[in-house]
Amino acid sequence: MLKNEKAVVVFSGGQDSTTCLFWALKLFREVEAVTFDYGQRHSLEIECAKGIAAELGVQLTVLDMSLLGQLTQNALTRTDIPIVHVEGELPSTFVDGRNHLFLSFAAVLAKGVGARHLVTGVCETDFSGYPDCRDAFVKSLNVTLNLAMDYEFVIHTPLMWIDKAQTWQMADELGAFDFVRERTLTCYNGIIGDGCGECPACKLRRAGMESYLHMRGEAGDSQASGMEGQE
Repeated sequence: MLKNEKAVVVFSGGQDSTTCLFWALKLFREVEAVTFDYGQRHSLEIECAKGIAAELGVQLTVLDMSLLGQLTQNALTRTDIPIVHVEGELPSTFVDGRNHLFLSFAAVLAKGVGARHLVTGVCETDFSGYPDCRDAFVKSLNVTLNLAMDYEFVIHTPLMWIDKAQTWQMADELGAFDFVRERTLTCYNGIIGDGCGECPACKLRRAGMESYLHMRGEAGDSQASGMEGQE
């Protein structure tokens, strides 16, 4: 059914949104992507998104959201604010209103290009304390957008209930494991691929990858042992 539909992916060029882009390309007839320039720490993020979209043949729109960076004080838009994740507190990398505004603007774009499906890589399992990554928020906004625009959107969150290891597994099953590992930018310090290895985003990404590779290795060993027994 979805093969006859069009989708817009909220796209940053990171691990999660790139995995979602591959997911959307498999499920939908036509896919576009939208990236936001909100004064983030690394303009390389936008260049990375442009490069990936071009390689995959996906139409990419970059929207100027620099006003958001002027309104909030956080470590993603201010280099003088340290990146700190303290359990029980909002991380310093939380950008107030970001996903709310991104999805709202993506919806306006989607309606303009005739798409009823929005895809975002938010995740409640590994959401790092970000309130706008929660399923309740996405469902609430979905209803609000439909009412506000009198248009039947569906917001898809393919990563919502899976952890980083399972996200790597999804990328692998989509044939995109190496692409995601080598081409995406997750690192808060702006290093493409495996990143700096020290920031919270890199640690979460690497822990998930190592966990998945360990599981994949055990599965491979088990399969090989079973085949040996049949010989």
